[in-house]
Amino acid sequence: MHQQDLRTDDTSVIKTSAADTPARLPLTAERLRYLIRLASLGAGLCLPLMATPANASSRALDDLTPTSVHQSAPLNFMQAIDAVPARYDDVWERLRAGYQLQQDTGRPRVRKWIDWYEEHPEHVERIAEQARPWLRYVTRRTEARGLPAELALLPFIESAYDPDAAHPGGATGMWQFMPQTGDAMGLTRNRWYDGRKDVLMATDAALDYLQSQGERWYDGDWELALAAYNAGAGTVNRARRRTGSGDEDYWNIKLPSETMEYVPKLLALAAVIREPEEYGLNLPAIPDTPEIAAVDTRGQLDLSVAARLAGISESELRTLNPAYKRWATSPGDSSLVIPATARDTFLSKLETLPQETRESWAEYRVQRGDSLSVIARRSGLTLAELKQKNRLSGNTIRVGQPLLVPDATRGVAAAQLAEANGLKKVRVKRGDSLSVIAARHNVTTRQIARWNKLSSADYLRPGQMLTLYSAN
Repeated sequence: MHQQDLRTDDTSVIKTSAADTPARLPLTAERLRYLIRLASLGAGLCLPLMATPANASSRALDDLTPTSVHQSAPLNFMQAIDAVPARYDDVWERLRAGYQLQQDTGRPRVRKWIDWYEEHPEHVERIAEQARPWLRYVTRRTEARGLPAELALLPFIESAYDPDAAHPGGATGMWQFMPQTGDAMGLTRNRWYDGRKDVLMATDAALDYLQSQGERWYDGDWELALAAYNAGAGTVNRARRRTGSGDEDYWNIKLPSETMEYVPKLLALAAVIREPEEYGLNLPAIPDTPEIAAVDTRGQLDLSVAARLAGISESELRTLNPAYKRWATSPGDSSLVIPATARDTFLSKLETLPQETRESWAEYRVQRGDSLSVIARRSGLTLAELKQKNRLSGNTIRVGQPLLVPDATRGVAAAQLAEANGLKKVRVKRGDSLSVIAARHNVTTRQIARWNKLSSADYLRPGQMLTLYSAN
């Protein structure tokens, strides 16, 4: 996604109708196999409807399915079928079963890319291997929304399925969000974290964006929505208006060269993955079982400690969590992605983790007369620790420069540093609300919510600690 022309809808999740489901699509051989699977699932409903899945105890990122869409209403027969998480031989079979787009393999632009993939099978095989931790999750997210499974192949084209990918123009992450687009889609960026590299958050944001563009501008035309994802809705809409009628489809409008190739490249990729043997592809075996799990760290946690709790290397943990920019998760509540097989071990060990081994840091701005050695001494750190945590190679600092120091919970010295910077901790009293506290300290509720990562409607608990900064 390299577009600068950002237009989004207010609705982040578009509800799909029954006509959008796979059962209503043209009867291809792949669709026939899908209907046969549905029939077998229907027979299985004579047994207890929701038998415990093999991985129920781990609650890994396995079943983000249409089940949740139907929770609020009684299940009729077809809804019950949708609610049963289908099992496949492997992820590729699951992916193919969800295809919905017309692949138009006879079009010259699509044919050109099919020929290219056939000549370079190692290109697809390499990216497919890199997609291993993520492909099933992304495919499941398209299923949960009733979207074409071909959208799960977009990261092949955007980033080679690399969550840490960065484009010189500013696009970042597996879905290649530009900064302003990511901001508009709610992907947080700060000193600790870049949500564009968070695969779980960015995947939902990308699907939200695609759905909203398609619904708002193109009456569900996925080819135009995909073009808008690449070039921006403004660019696509202007190209359509230039045709005179303003309602031309993707194949009959003139777009930037990258966007002219973007949709054909995706459709060609879907075609060769549908029939890999025909095109000389040897796709890696990826079982249709959860690869990853999301866990709540219940506060800031050093990544090396987290890796030890999960029983994996720190480099593997960082590969799964490229959104974290520093040595720890973000201050406050955070989550981590870990291998699905490590979830129970991680949570069990987290329960017994001593509080003093957790990270808790605050930002201190250098004051006139400060030196690194003085700040380190007052913060309870060695000079080397302070420099390492702040990635400093020398001893020179400037007034106003932000430095990370241990939070006030780590000792009085750090609290004194925080107070010198206009930062203070406020304990919530019975009857307090955000508006009451804001008025008492001459700040706004929005500021308190932002400083403490709260919703303005969040309920405050007596005894809860809030961080406030001076109004100026």
